[in-house]
Amino acid sequence: MAETIATPGLTPQQWDDKFFREYVRSNRFKRYMGTNENSIIQLKEDLTRKKGDKVTFANVRKLRGPGVTGRSILEGNEEELDSRSMAVQVDTVRNAVVVTDHDEQLSAIGLRDAGRSALKDWALDKMRNDIIDALRSINGVSYGTATETQKDAWLTDNADRVLFGNARSNNAANDHSAALALISNTTGKLTAATVSLAKRMAQTADPAIRPVRLNEDEEWFVMFAHPLAFRDLSQDPVMQQANRDARPRAVMDNPIFTGGSLVWDGVIIREIPEIPSIAGVGDSGIDVATSFLCGAQAVGLAWASRLKSTTNVRDYGFRKGVGVQEMRGIEKLLFGKGNGDLDDLVQHGVVTVYTAGVADL
Repeated sequence: MAETIATPGLTPQQWDDKFFREYVRSNRFKRYMGTNENSIIQLKEDLTRKKGDKVTFANVRKLRGPGVTGRSILEGNEEELDSRSMAVQVDTVRNAVVVTDHDEQLSAIGLRDAGRSALKDWALDKMRNDIIDALRSINGVSYGTATETQKDAWLTDNADRVLFGNARSNNAANDHSAALALISNTTGKLTAATVSLAKRMAQTADPAIRPVRLNEDEEWFVMFAHPLAFRDLSQDPVMQQANRDARPRAVMDNPIFTGGSLVWDGVIIREIPEIPSIAGVGDSGIDVATSFLCGAQAVGLAWASRLKSTTNVRDYGFRKGVGVQEMRGIEKLLFGKGNGDLDDLVQHGVVTVYTAGVADL
């Protein structure tokens, strides 16, 4: 058990009683969470009202038959309603700090208050990273631990929703490593044309990736971009011209100057600095960046218990702990397109885009 002690630098009498927290970026995925089927990250809180360790997300495929016309008999020509499901497992996530009365007295800052703030940041950080891990995962296996065989099998089933560089032909044989090795720093950067290609892949995939609908008839996709891929896209002359000339606006509202979201061809591109690179796997050993073009129901977030604070007092009241805990599960939604729920799994709402990710010099 680790206990928080007062560090020597915080014990002098004349220290200011304010403290600075290490910067933790707010969860940029939060605005895309919702409880309905139109959300990129769909929330389900079924287990907050009943017992269980799994929450089921359902998917009903569109009808593909021609139906009947005129005097043709419909009875006996009905079409089967194809439905699939995926269960998301929940688990407890928690953390805490312990402070003694002795160290609280010696410290110039309120260690317990600092602990509460740090734990809140930890929880935000943890959820954001879990969402990123889910988006990167290979059929539920963490990308970092997935074998080449698992990656190739995933790519075979998801070939119509995985893009390497700027051409679909880079994936000629469903060989994950070979396709990554074709991504170069000259032709493999994220550009406006690449974003448009990823969008067309989402629209033509089988089954198609459903865009998010806004204002009844507006259809949008959202791309969560690696910071180096976002850098290359923002430097693409086509994108710069679009932001400069497409519509007049104040300087402080222009993404060229503010570094905010970019918009192109019905796709909102959001920079997520915490997405990791894949080191040394591209052409000439360059690093590769991963981005995710997402439609509705890309990720499932199952909640059994929302984040709450906890306290603990022991050792005759001398040691006081403060903690946070929640029970949840986060997974990329996968539905089988074969005969069963687990046959030929495809990522329901995501086009994975691999591009050059060469670091700044």
